[in-house]
Amino acid sequence: MSMTKYQLSRRAALGLAGATAGSVLVKLPGRTASAQTLDKISYLTSWRAQAEHGGFYQAVAAGIYKKYGIECDLQQGGPQVRGSQLMMGGRVDSIMSSGLEALNYAKEDLPFFCVAAIFQKDPQVLIGHKKAGVDSFEKLKGKTILVGGIGRVTYWPFLKAKYGLSDEQLKPYTFNLAPFLADKDVVQQGFISSEPYALAQAGSDPAPMLIADAGFDNYNTTIAMSKKLASEKKDLVQRFVTASLEGWAQYLKGGPAIEAANALIKKDNPDMSDDKIVYAIKVMNESGIVLSGDALTLGIGAMTEARWSRFYTSMADVGVLPKGLDPKKGYSLDFVNKGVGKA
Repeated sequence: MSMTKYQLSRRAALGLAGATAGSVLVKLPGRTASAQTLDKISYLTSWRAQAEHGGFYQAVAAGIYKKYGIECDLQQGGPQVRGSQLMMGGRVDSIMSSGLEALNYAKEDLPFFCVAAIFQKDPQVLIGHKKAGVDSFEKLKGKTILVGGIGRVTYWPFLKAKYGLSDEQLKPYTFNLAPFLADKDVVQQGFISSEPYALAQAGSDPAPMLIADAGFDNYNTTIAMSKKLASEKKDLVQRFVTASLEGWAQYLKGGPAIEAANALIKKDNPDMSDDKIVYAIKVMNESGIVLSGDALTLGIGAMTEARWSRFYTSMADVGVLPKGLDPKKGYSLDFVNKGVGKA
């Protein structure tokens, strides 16, 4: 269903789903402890709780949101949760999204945009078999590639055009690792921080290929919200963004300081284990998922007009987005590029 068919409630259009306040004792930066107003804001992640959401959980567990006078209602997503619909319906104030989805907001002329990009590199990968020599995008010709519905209309057209691949190579990905494990000529989709680990634990020899390294410049794990909320409660949004980025700066360092955050992750998602969390943090750091490119100089969450323009052009060139779209309608640089957590 096209997003243009969704009915935007008046509450969503105003961007006031949960942005309310109550009185608490909290110490804000540079102020003495006294009675302060704790502003409420809700944020919905894109999937079940995991290390890939860790910075937000750290900001809750370590009291960073409260330090900035915020009570954050952090909600986990899941397979049946549609973040954009919930935000449009006024059920949540902000959601974890992506650069491509923000450009679709611009395409559909919806009153939402992206205000920060935690992941400088999209963590999506295609995974080949190392022993079979399928370890680069140039070696994908003729291979069976398992890709889900979203991937087929986002990164696949880009990869197909760049590497001369064919739609005939595609088969559905059903989130089952068995086909990959059974056939050395099968390539499957995944996330750099999860499926390669699961495949290795199952005795395979995965060779993950980060789609971002092929030039797919999609921002991921973003913060998207109502333009109305960002305009009318700009100070609250700035505090929320800054606190979230500080949470990420702490979380990526690992160690005892993030144990409380990991406990919250495992409470929300009992299927998550310590070894998976440790692996995900390690890979995010090694691959520069959060700290790379512009984030090294501008800070975590960095975004630039040049990159947005470049990514939009690459998607328009392969028909994912229409020509003539103004990408600036899909994002705001007002709340980032302030050096938070830069290396």
